[in-house]
Amino acid sequence: MKKILHIISSPRGGASVSIQLGNAVVSKIQETYPESIVKEKNLAQHPFPHLEEVHLNAFFTPAESRSAENLAAIQHSDEAIAELQEADIIVIGVPFYNFGVPSTLKAWVDHIARAGVTFQYTEQGPQGLITGKKVYLAVASGGIYSDGPMQAYDFATPYLKGVLGFLGMTDVTVFRAEGASIPVVKDTALEKGIESILIA
Repeated sequence: MKKILHIISSPRGGASVSIQLGNAVVSKIQETYPESIVKEKNLAQHPFPHLEEVHLNAFFTPAESRSAENLAAIQHSDEAIAELQEADIIVIGVPFYNFGVPSTLKAWVDHIARAGVTFQYTEQGPQGLITGKKVYLAVASGGIYSDGPMQAYDFATPYLKGVLGFLGMTDVTVFRAEGASIPVVKDTALEKGIESILIA
């Protein structure tokens, strides 16, 4: 049995290709690991606040010295990190927004990236503290960014692999449903994405 955390970042509901692809990844995981438990985190329906001074103050205030304001400001971050620590497998839906990730997903990343909690600096360099996780990215895009002339415009996938790896989550697999806005290609984009799913 595995504990699966499914992060949804698209606001498009049932019409979202990234949500459909993410759901397919979760289903494949459940086939591989029966009786797995799935926890869904919908960032579009329950968005994280963008970081403001109150959040940063709370992050850098020692736990024993936090005020009521600090505790309220840090709640989202603490809950998100606890969910990551509890999960064995993380599935993240990634719709392309202007070559990057949606602001809802970026805000979530900003709340899970905390010095001394999810990463630390050592004499040997930075060390990620969220380890032993398997991560799947369910990436959906209107164009084709896995190769070809538009590959250089994919800032979403390298960013997520980079920041997750920095936090210790280095085992990342990417599944893509791409070309969803290209005539002819769009007719089979999701189908091909789902067919590409292999769970180790």
